[in-house]
Amino acid sequence: METRRFMVEGAGTGERLDSFLAEASEGALSRSRAKALIGEGRVRIGGAAVTVAKRKLLAGETIDVDMPPPTDAAPDSEAIPLHIVHEDADLIVIDKPAGLVVHPGAGNWTGTLVNALLHHCGDSLSGIGGVRRPGIVHRLDKETSGLLVVAKSDTAHRGLAEQFAAHGRDGRLSRAYLAIVWGVPARPRGTVDAALGRSASDRVKRAVVPEGRSDARHALTRYALRAASPLDAGLASLVECVLETGRTHQIRVHMAHIGHPLVGDDVYGAGFRTKSERLEPGARRLVQGFHRQALHAHRLGFVHPISGTPLSFQSELPADMVELCVAFGIDPD
Repeated sequence: METRRFMVEGAGTGERLDSFLAEASEGALSRSRAKALIGEGRVRIGGAAVTVAKRKLLAGETIDVDMPPPTDAAPDSEAIPLHIVHEDADLIVIDKPAGLVVHPGAGNWTGTLVNALLHHCGDSLSGIGGVRRPGIVHRLDKETSGLLVVAKSDTAHRGLAEQFAAHGRDGRLSRAYLAIVWGVPARPRGTVDAALGRSASDRVKRAVVPEGRSDARHALTRYALRAASPLDAGLASLVECVLETGRTHQIRVHMAHIGHPLVGDDVYGAGFRTKSERLEPGARRLVQGFHRQALHAHRLGFVHPISGTPLSFQSELPADMVELCVAFGIDPD
């Protein structure tokens, strides 16, 4: 049985134990899995077993989690086509289409990337996080397309999770996204350094929050202008966003925070959709019918957790985002 240790830093003060473990484990534990392990007495704080999932944490506390041997995966395997960019004995890199959910959950128990990987990988999965399943070390929103790496072995999962936990600070991991946003940033390059937490008005949404708030998580996004629309003094633009942290909805919230929400993002930029009225009829219909956030994970680099070889992958802008660029008069190249 493997035991993993987590340290509670200042930002984790006041957070529920199960929520903390789900985020700190970088994909190794879901919140429900963490709650189950807590209920089974497999979680200790300062050496003493804790069985209350909602127990609030204090800075400096040490949490030990006993990870039992893997069992068979609960989700069903499904023969869903995958665009595989790279695969070896320890990991697989997928170019995910928009509309594909990564992990089964409420309302999406089938038809997910995990269901597809269970079918594709079969017995090559060695068991991760307590179940025989693909090791999800990072996620893309359902409507975000692009590159995603998944571990097939527990050793690879730990190695990849370590890289994603460092968020590229050690030079091993790099992630870049292409986004089509409303307007043109005032500066061709910039940094958004703003903590994220739950929105006060909607718990599903994220928002920029004060650094001192109990659920605040440091978030930093660097952006660079790639091309701007010549229409209406810059109606929209194509930007590249590089993540130095990996918070939920990070790019979507950060770009909206600086006044440039993603085209098609009705969660964080619904009020901007009326700007499409300035387009000629054909382009206007295309933009108004674009019902996903215009975000694509186009570059992913990491060090192979087993061989130590640096790997780098790129994905072309998908057809629907190319069409969106054309509608705005943006050169996607």
